[in-house]
Amino acid sequence: MELNEKVSIKQLKKELIPVVNQANEPFSIIGNILPSFSNGKWSYKERLYDNPSETCFPDDQLNWEEYIDSEKKVVFLAMQGEKCVGQIRLVKDWNRFAYIENIAVCKSFRKKGVSQLLLEAAQKWAKGQSLIGLSLEAQNDNVIACRFYANQGFVLGGADTLKQKANPNIDITLYWYKVFEF
Repeated sequence: MELNEKVSIKQLKKELIPVVNQANEPFSIIGNILPSFSNGKWSYKERLYDNPSETCFPDDQLNWEEYIDSEKKVVFLAMQGEKCVGQIRLVKDWNRFAYIENIAVCKSFRKKGVSQLLLEAAQKWAKGQSLIGLSLEAQNDNVIACRFYANQGFVLGGADTLKQKANPNIDITLYWYKVFEF
């Protein structure tokens, strides 16, 4: 990792709730993912835009205390000193996967290993819960995130053209899975 100060992963506690959304910063939209299903397998191609843009999700307004000391859900924060530079939020899903509700890293900490540290914490938690893997959803315009998931061993397991019907900016929701090897 190329960080000046050590980044530590901490499970969310009450005193960290005020910093939980600090890692929610804009990210680049450089194209979109075009999924296809053939012979029982999902694959995809990337279509890159001539004019990339940026977007940002709104800060999560959740009852964060529900994630503290819960057996069914958890939040891990990547902390550098008192600053939250990354976050991953998981819940036990009905299908025995740990569903990643959110993963976010501050712009200045991206491509420095913070996301990998968060995924390692998520994987350790999921295995401790006797779950079979990790799953998440990504919008097809979030190419950089989809590249990251693929590089971390996730595979595309499905696509949905109706889930975001009310959102005119999102065409397809992609479902990514990482099945643990036991």
